[in-house]
Amino acid sequence: MSTILEKQYEEKVCKKILREFPGAIILKLDSLFIQGIPDRLVLFEDTWASLEIKRNSSSRIQPNQSFYVKKLNQMSYASFLNPTNEREVFRDLQRLFRSD
Repeated sequence: MSTILEKQYEEKVCKKILREFPGAIILKLDSLFIQGIPDRLVLFEDTWASLEIKRNSSSRIQPNQSFYVKKLNQMSYASFLNPTNEREVFRDLQRLFRSD
């Protein structure tokens, strides 16, 4: 079990996204407005991705999170992101944001 707080991991991921995709805009979404909506919306050039960031792979998934990740993934790209799948999600973001 990781001792890093989810907020700390989320900050680390956001910094990595901004390094990897200069000019990206990362918005914090409000789950009180839409219960289960993913944590972050990443806008880059003409596309977007939504990420539900968890501090580890066994972190609890809140009600409706799976529903919204699936729905948003059908629209563009959305995923749960944690240290065990971070490399894979960043590869997906590379394909999404760097496609010509």
